[in-house]
This record gives sequence, C-alpha cells and structure tokens, in this order.
Amino acid sequence: MTHPTPPTHRGSLEKREAKLAYIMLIPTFLIVFSIVLGPLLANFWISAKPVQLGDLRPASVMVNEALRPRPKAAGEEVVLRYRVRNSSQGDAIENATLVDTLPDGLIIGDVPAPCTLTNRTVRCEFGTLEAKQRLDVLIPATVEQAYLDNGVRPRDVKAMTDGDAQNVLTSLEFSFDNFRKVFNGAEFWTVLKVSLYYTIFGTAGALVLGLFAAQLLNTSFKGRNLLRGLFLFPYVAPVIAVAFAWVLLLDAGPGGTFNAMLMQMGATDGPINFLGQRAIPYSIFGIQLEFPMALTTVIVFEAWRYFPLSFLFILARMQSVGGEMYEAAEIDGATPLQQFWSISLPQLMGILAVLFLLRFIWTFNKFDDIFLLTGGAAGTRTLTVDVYEQAFAVSNLGAGAAVAVVVFLVLLVFSLIFFKFSPQDDG
Repeated sequence: MTHPTPPTHRGSLEKREAKLAYIMLIPTFLIVFSIVLGPLLANFWISAKPVQLGDLRPASVMVNEALRPRPKAAGEEVVLRYRVRNSSQGDAIENATLVDTLPDGLIIGDVPAPCTLTNRTVRCEFGTLEAKQRLDVLIPATVEQAYLDNGVRPRDVKAMTDGDAQNVLTSLEFSFDNFRKVFNGAEFWTVLKVSLYYTIFGTAGALVLGLFAAQLLNTSFKGRNLLRGLFLFPYVAPVIAVAFAWVLLLDAGPGGTFNAMLMQMGATDGPINFLGQRAIPYSIFGIQLEFPMALTTVIVFEAWRYFPLSFLFILARMQSVGGEMYEAAEIDGATPLQQFWSISLPQLMGILAVLFLLRFIWTFNKFDDIFLLTGGAAGTRTLTVDVYEQAFAVSNLGAGAAVAVVVFLVLLVFSLIFFKFSPQDDG
C-alpha cells in the first residue's frame, strides 16, 4: 500500500523547485534589465545632471609636442615645447602629470619647474589644471649627430598624461534644474499639447481606417487577396521612401503633384503649403478659428502609414466571429449597419482597446515621421522632436533626458488609466 507524501516533505520540495526556477530565470531577468530597465534608469540618471554633449568624455590632459626649429646639423640649439591644456570647458583636473621619453642624441639643458629629468625621461607635475587652462613648457636642448642619424623624433614617442577629473555622469550630485528649465520653457506646454493632439488623432485615424478596411475585405470577392496585399504597402514600405514621396506630392512649388491637381480642378486659386503652413484662419458663426494645416497633414500621414497594422488585427478578429450570428440577425431584418453596431463592434472592443493602447504609445514616441516631413517646424514639434533638439541641436543631454522622462511619465499615466477603464474582449 502506497502512503501519500507527508505535507511537510511536499512543501519542502515545492520550495526547492521554486528556488531552482528563480535561479534558472536569473539570466532572463538580467537580459530584461540590461535591455529595457538599464537604458530607462540611465535616462533618469542623466535627467538629474547638467550634462552637455561634451561631457560624455571626462576632462583629460591634452599635449602637443614639437621641436623648434627643426634641426639640420649637429650642435644646433633647439627648444622642446610641450603645449598642455585641459580638454574640459568646465571641470578642473587635479594631479595633472606628463611623462615623456626623449630620443637619443637630444641633450637637454636646464629643465624648468615643475618638470624633472631622470635619465632620458621628462616628468612634469602640474598640480591642478583649471578648466580651459593652457600651459607652455619650454625645455632648451642641443642636437647631436646621433639624433639626426636615428630618425626618431619627439612626436614619434607619445607623451603620457594623467590626472584626476570629476565625471559629471558618474558623480553623485543631482539636481532638478533640467526639469525646471523644461517646465518653465515658453514652448513646453504648447509642445505637449501638440504631442497629445497628434497622438490622439493619429491613433484614432489609424484605427478608423483599419476598421473600415477590415470591414471592406471581410467579405469574399474576386481579387480580395491582391487588395489585402496592397493595403499592407504603407506599413511595409521604408519610411524614408514614403515620406519623401509625400513631400514631393504635397510640395507647394511647381513640382507639387497634389497642388497641381487641385488648381486644375479649380478647388484652389493657388498652391497650398501643406507641410510648411502652420495654420489657415477661418470662422464659424462669427468665431475666428485656425485650422492646423501642417499638423493635420502629418496626422493624415500617420493614419495612412499605420492603418494596415490595425487592419490585420481587426480582420483576424472579425473572421473568428461565427457567421451564425449574422445569419440570425439578417433573418430578423437587421440592416448591415445594425449588424455592425450590435454584433461586430462588441466583438471587436477588446482588440480595438489593445490596438489603441499600442498605437497611442508608438505614436506618442514617434520621431522619424515628423522629422522627415517637417523637421518639427510649422507647429508640428512634438516631445520626441524636442528630445532630439535639446540633446543634439542644443547639445544639452540633461534637458533632452528630462523631456524623455516626461514622455515616459505621460505614457505611464495613460497606461494605468487605460488598464483601469479599458473594455474587455467578450470573444
């Protein structure tokens, strides 16, 4: 007769198995941390520091060595010159030193302080080099024939330099100056509003177009597979190619195809600068308003380029819905619109919610589309373009990282709200 395992033994075995499972998952955790959390934490770290683009390299002692004048005969008197400088524009270097080995045949005279000569090695101890500081060390020397014969020149043996400099990236000094500059900036809240406007309408446009395309291609007809493949073109085509094509089509100059068509049809009196005009004024009921032309054009491009992804997911969900429901609704006299509203849409709410979350995050983080179309000009500057301009155009990496942290926090808040109130898939 087999006796069951005592509970204490079973519990001990489960604990050992769980411990072994966690140990085996350590490599996975390390990979996730290094790929995902590592850059995120580094971005938070940089955002709390006044880091410029030039601060990526710590301050170092730079030296340029030369022998003047160039000797042509033995016995000539020359000067060995070391031009020393601090490479940093803002940080001092402590314990700065220079060590150089001289070639044979170069007879050194009096070595000035703070340098010393031991055998054929020159050692200079400069102490502290302030930011941008430059020093000239001049050492008199006489040339012998051995120097002319051996062909070894002072610059052939690189002088070694050393020093202790604080690296702003690794220091433990933090501040919120970058965030204060970002939030106090005149354009930040406008850029944030443009980012939300672009993201919401770009995401909604991609979902609506994808839903329309999926509804259109859900029924069977001749050439449906070919049409499905054509619908994927905007998404699979290289972004630089399609963006360049749109720029050519919407050009306000004589080569703009779309403007030429509009003028030939009499729709406009002159060309429209779709990508360069910030706004077009108009009025409704006596209220003066402005239509954001360039931003709307970029949103249309966003919806057109990324609707195929929504189309694929929505079509796959539609084809998983049984046809019996539609047949019963048709027998009951439901119109196609009523069938879509009462049957299709409730079945699609789950996938639409997931797509909205993904597209919102991806669109909010979009940089290349706007940068290729407008460069962020004409009212199309979003937070991601601002990150680029702060970090590279202005060379302020700290401010760029601070804007990137704001992007992360906005998306985090949106995701938490979304998961709390998002509809569930009933399918």
